[in-house]
Amino acid sequence: MLSVSDLNKEQIQEIKNWVSGGAQMADVQKRLKEDFDLNATYMDTRFLALDLGLDFIKEEEDEEPADAVINTVVDAVQDEAPPAEVEVMPTPEGGPSVSVGIDQIAIPGSMVSGTVTFSDGEKGTWMIDVDGRPSIDPDATDYRPCQEDLADFQAKLQHIFETQM
Repeated sequence: MLSVSDLNKEQIQEIKNWVSGGAQMADVQKRLKEDFDLNATYMDTRFLALDLGLDFIKEEEDEEPADAVINTVVDAVQDEAPPAEVEVMPTPEGGPSVSVGIDQIAIPGSMVSGTVTFSDGEKGTWMIDVDGRPSIDPDATDYRPCQEDLADFQAKLQHIFETQM
């Protein structure tokens, strides 16, 4: 597990420079590996950001699609508790097959959370935090799902929120 105590003052300042230059959480995680040869999970990076008091600049481009998902999630969470493990069937047209489940009890600090299995069999957990920010934490270190899997994951998550909640 990565913490602030694992970094020297120059590394901390460099991370702050990345964020002030517009780097997002995933960018920081990637650059920790590339620039400092430090493996960090998304959650490690998130805790590091909290410890350093980093203030990420919001990306304006993708706000509208994410807002629709987040608003649906917020409404659903306020109405009722999420159902236990809702499994979504694979994509019928032979594209990537991603399955998504929802936890009966959300991960602490999240509005809703669950599991995901990507088309290549890699698994992970996902969550939408109390500020409406989505994240995926793969079980395998350094794993990054392909764009098709991410698109399929997003579509299936949206489908779950529209039909199950």
